[in-house]
Amino acid sequence: MRVKICGITTLDDALAAIEAEADMLGFNFYPPSPRCIEPAACAAMVAALRARSAPTMMVGVFVNMPPDRVAAILDECGLALAQLSGDEPPSDLAMLGERAFKGIRPKDAAESVALAARYVVRVEPPVLLVDASAGAGQFGGTGQVGDWDAARAVAAAHPILLAGGLHPENVAAAIAAVQPWGVDVASGVESSPGRKDAAKMKAFVRAAHDE
Repeated sequence: MRVKICGITTLDDALAAIEAEADMLGFNFYPPSPRCIEPAACAAMVAALRARSAPTMMVGVFVNMPPDRVAAILDECGLALAQLSGDEPPSDLAMLGERAFKGIRPKDAAESVALAARYVVRVEPPVLLVDASAGAGQFGGTGQVGDWDAARAVAAAHPILLAGGLHPENVAAAIAAVQPWGVDVASGVESSPGRKDAAKMKAFVRAAHDE
């Protein structure tokens, strides 16, 4: 079970996530988010992590950003993948090719299957992130628990990251219910918005890896 800890804003939090044995780190480039980071700061952080031989996969999280700008930030920061978590059309994914996967927020199982058919373009996992359905202008990181039945409908056919209101106390149940390729957490391991709690990260990773 892979674990992505998202919304990393400081080097200390990144190192604590790696020490907790997270498999992926997420960096948010959506300005309204309390977890937003500037590309230059992210690039410096990733360089520091690489200097320590950190093997963790680095992912950029974007919302409705032009794909050419997404690609430029991936290159500037040395990130492996882009997670498109807004209302991007499939053409944006096509332009980024294997460098991007889509985050979806289905209301029910039928919608999750329809969105998967529209947005699955990658060959290697993760091919989608399935998050909680939220109100207009909400693009994740709300702490709202997702519809696990909707996520399971996609996970049965595709390797997905499951997100939406996960925390150390419910991640094992979520994995058992959905059977995803991996899980994604942000607010569920924080001491305050944008600042991670090392003990919570360790507990979350342990619970996910033990499932």
